[in-house]
Amino acid sequence: MSLFWVIVQFVVAFGLLLFFHEFGHFIASRLLGIEVEEFGFGLPPRLVKLFTWKGTDVTINWIPFGAFVRPKGENDPEVEGGMAAASPWARLAVLFAGPVMNILVGLVLLMALYGYVGVPDQTVVQIIQISPASPAQQAGILPGDIVQQINGQAVNGYPVLQDTVKANVGKTVTLSLLRGKQTVTVQLVPRVNPPAGQGSLGIQMDYGVKTIPWTQAIPQAFQGVYDQASQFVLLPVHLIEGSIAPDQARLVGIVGIFGVYNDASQADAQANATPVQRPPLFRLSFIIAISIALGLTNLLPIPALDGGRILMTLPELVLHRRIPARYENMVNAIGFFLLLGLMGVVTINDIIHLVKPN
Repeated sequence: MSLFWVIVQFVVAFGLLLFFHEFGHFIASRLLGIEVEEFGFGLPPRLVKLFTWKGTDVTINWIPFGAFVRPKGENDPEVEGGMAAASPWARLAVLFAGPVMNILVGLVLLMALYGYVGVPDQTVVQIIQISPASPAQQAGILPGDIVQQINGQAVNGYPVLQDTVKANVGKTVTLSLLRGKQTVTVQLVPRVNPPAGQGSLGIQMDYGVKTIPWTQAIPQAFQGVYDQASQFVLLPVHLIEGSIAPDQARLVGIVGIFGVYNDASQADAQANATPVQRPPLFRLSFIIAISIALGLTNLLPIPALDGGRILMTLPELVLHRRIPARYENMVNAIGFFLLLGLMGVVTINDIIHLVKPN
């Protein structure tokens, strides 16, 4: 797959995740009676206004990446019907809506992945590629065959097959294979000194995929989201304990995220270089993980992020007095510029890691 096509895919996928984030803010604003002046596809400057819907200008902008929402009176509590003039509960709902939408998108995609594609089955060993002139090819083994038995012993994972082959190099072994609905039995002799890059049998294996009913896919998807959220929250603890190396938990920006997506694309391409074609599982898993991470990151109590604005709204629920708008706007402005600086440093670091990978 060409680099250009990978970039296009990444821009569309990541842009859609940003779009859903802003769409969550937009829907919550409209449901709670907060006026929205503009909902923009892409980022400013504006290219064209498509139409006006219930007081909201729907626009297309020059930078084709993501979307944005411009609520009325976002930072001015004196503007009637605006964001800042709304009740603290309404403002909190709007602020939470964007991150929650990203988490929901990840959850729905995970449900679809489990329900339609299936889940890896580590008890099933499937042959996905045969090396030319290998014992496997000479025995008539085909890509897609599932290894059920070796020398009469049930194969319920890689270790059984690998250990038995290793113990019988130079000797005849018998494999029982499932080919479609037919059981096929073959005999072959594992090589003592196979060519470089090939195993004794000359096969490339992968786990099978089993479909599961939706009654299992849905709770398993919830568990997957919970596991990722737990890892995200406990990351500082793992760093302190030393169970995660610092270089494995470094901050990454858009360049670093693209690098991971590119790796996922290459992994999918490599998996589909075999006669056994599979869905783009690596890219789908990456998009799901990024969607959930985007929602969780935006909930961090950092000024200019949704989490920072949430933090500054919470005291109002207890004290029934809000932080003066001028101070709140000043903190958010400073936080925004510091965030831009951090993004610049992280981007430079991403580029250095791409040029000189560890």
